[in-house]
Amino acid sequence: MRGWVLKAGLGLALLAGLSGPVQAQESEREFFRGKTLRIVVGSGVGGGYDVYARLIAPYLSRALAATVVVENQPGAGGITSLNRLYVSPPDGLTMSFANGTSAAFAQITDQPGLRYDFAKFDLLATVGAPPGLWLVGPEPGFSTIAEGLKVIRKWRWAASGPSDGLRNGAAFICEALKLDCQVVPGYSGSNQAALAVTKGEMDAVYIPESSANHFVKAKQNFALATIGRQKSRWFLDRPTIYEAVTLDAEGTWLIDFLTGVEELGRVMILPPDVPKARLAFLQGILRDVLHDPQLIAEGERTERIIEYLGPQETLRNVQAIVSKVTPEQRARVQAIVSRK
Repeated sequence: MRGWVLKAGLGLALLAGLSGPVQAQESEREFFRGKTLRIVVGSGVGGGYDVYARLIAPYLSRALAATVVVENQPGAGGITSLNRLYVSPPDGLTMSFANGTSAAFAQITDQPGLRYDFAKFDLLATVGAPPGLWLVGPEPGFSTIAEGLKVIRKWRWAASGPSDGLRNGAAFICEALKLDCQVVPGYSGSNQAALAVTKGEMDAVYIPESSANHFVKAKQNFALATIGRQKSRWFLDRPTIYEAVTLDAEGTWLIDFLTGVEELGRVMILPPDVPKARLAFLQGILRDVLHDPQLIAEGERTERIIEYLGPQETLRNVQAIVSKVTPEQRARVQAIVSRK
């Protein structure tokens, strides 16, 4: 009898231990039910990040039984929205679909007005981290980087702002290959920058793979190489920059650093210090949402590719760039991206 009572007691204790996490999850689910959750995007309506956020929003709404709205907060290349998120209430009702690459570059280069530490945001997931492509005009008269270097002596690269992804990619490529370059900002976005190359106003542009695929399929541009160690899914017939040219140790570090920052990609983040149970709940919900076959198929149809990376892997990528870069490396990066 005593043994039976002891076993029964242990069984009840085990059940109680198991029910704790279940009850916590249900408590968090009830918190979100019927509420409004905002996904903040640091760019205007119609841009790539806005489209991705609006693609994900209805799936997240259904999973949380909540209203999910996308709020555009353009300004300072995304810095304005990240500054606001950094001091937002950590209740889980405001998150950002952010350009992790631009956010990290802005922090490393001490952009004016920046008031956040990217590594201190609570991270939900990386939605995707597309590689960049080196594009030239539709009929450049050459098909490889080596041939292009013999034709073009001073490369003119199209860019948008003083520290946007187009400019940063161009600056790192030029430095790694020791090219004579002029990076020209002022184009309204990747569409206009790529069109300037089509028209011959500029010689080259650095563009994420989905946009590059669109421009190349439209015969607007020609792809020279993928900037990274892995080929782009849409340009398997084109070499990586490592296959196209021989880089010295310095050039290799520069391209690896650039691609490391690019791997921060499209991230979903929360303000710092969200309660642990709520953070874990949202991380799990978003993991399930981003593995939804219907969402993935819808993204594939519009070339908005979902490539999920979990919060721990995302954190390691962030820390590798913004927390572990040495002072010497930081100074080197600042010099490259500030060069005219």
